[in-house]
Amino acid sequence: MSVIVSRALPDVRDGLKPSQRRILVAMNDLNLSPGAGRVKCAKICGDTSGNYHPHGESVIYPTLVRMAQEWVMRYVLVDKQGNFGSIAGLPPAAMRYTEARLSHFAALMLEDLNLDTVDFVPTYDERRKEPTVLPSKFPNLLVNGATGIAVGMSTDIPPHNLGEICDAIVRLIDEPDVTIRELMQIVKGPDFPTGGIICGRGGIYQAYATGQGRIVVRARTEIVENDKSAKIIIHEIPYQKQRDQIEERIAELVNDGKIPGIRNIRNESDLKEPVRLVLELKRDADPEVVLNQLYQYSPLQQTYSINLLALVDGKPRVLTLKDMLQEFLRHRVTVIRRRTTYLLNKARDRKHTVEGLLLALADIDRVIRTIRESKTQAEAKERLMQIPCPSAMLHRALGDDGFSQFTQEHGAAEEYFLSPVQVDAILRMSLGQLVNLEQEKLANEYAGLLADIAEYNRILSDE
Repeated sequence: MSVIVSRALPDVRDGLKPSQRRILVAMNDLNLSPGAGRVKCAKICGDTSGNYHPHGESVIYPTLVRMAQEWVMRYVLVDKQGNFGSIAGLPPAAMRYTEARLSHFAALMLEDLNLDTVDFVPTYDERRKEPTVLPSKFPNLLVNGATGIAVGMSTDIPPHNLGEICDAIVRLIDEPDVTIRELMQIVKGPDFPTGGIICGRGGIYQAYATGQGRIVVRARTEIVENDKSAKIIIHEIPYQKQRDQIEERIAELVNDGKIPGIRNIRNESDLKEPVRLVLELKRDADPEVVLNQLYQYSPLQQTYSINLLALVDGKPRVLTLKDMLQEFLRHRVTVIRRRTTYLLNKARDRKHTVEGLLLALADIDRVIRTIRESKTQAEAKERLMQIPCPSAMLHRALGDDGFSQFTQEHGAAEEYFLSPVQVDAILRMSLGQLVNLEQEKLANEYAGLLADIAEYNRILSDE
């Protein structure tokens, strides 16, 4: 059952299901950054299936398509090219005809993935590893929403405006005790990619305060009247509804006599305005009455259930708006701490190597002569570790601050010797590289590493 739940419900940290996450990781493996050229979706789906997701491409492709449709995702994660369907309900072209790459928002979610920021687990065939979650600088769950049905539970999280969610996160950082009411002054409510008007705020508050609620969404319409007749123009439709199906349903209602005031239906939608349905009314029809009939009988008014259910630490949990913001913040703190620890260790390793290069540079002629005279690499390593470097020479190379920190770490002595790690770094260099070592350049790099290490330690000490 846990496997079924994990497949159907999004993770609260990155807002993705495993199938979506694997597609983005496969695209990242292909270096499909926002600035790169797009590749065939068949290639993306094939790599996802072969490397991460043990299902056919025909199952993966619809998920990829939905992440590219701007009427489905508030902020698309896939930058598409080709026929990916339409808000009218037309199907996408076959995967061999369409192309895609990562969007800027997906790139933000994948950033720092290679800096030990998240845990990795073996893939289905144990030939490689995949992340259990993405670092996700982008608050995807609240911004793009999610839907899913598992055993005995379902999730329906509506999309929201990115600016409002970011402002709410900043408010939560500044005021951890902020209330739901205060957060709702920033997050006004869901922000659907297809537009529409939410009727009332009671359902929104109930959903944000308890994790469950219902809202009513109406199409955005315009009444245009003239001397002879009037017409109703539909500009925006409720979320997850198809334009052509709405047009067909209204036509059925007119033919059945449920809405007698409509004389003609005209579809004036185009690329510039994807939704523009013009309903011409009869002379004696009251536009307000007809509009209310449309809301009552047609899909122009929809009731949406909100269920803020997501996986928290691998378990399903109903969350409030504040809970979701806190979980995202908790994830980002963990990511930043792990990233900083990784960079700190890298900087320390490089600092140790640079110290060795400066030690070698103090007597570079002897170092090169020792390498040339040694018959084997093992002999060269042993002899290099026995070459002393006077502390005065190292002091000049490292500078006052650098030498002070060096002695704090290694202790004060009259002379110092290379460590095995430092000798290995020297032996990996060619003689030409050793000859061309520049003390000023190494000293500047060393000073920069000391500054980086101090900054990383400051970040890690800041709770």
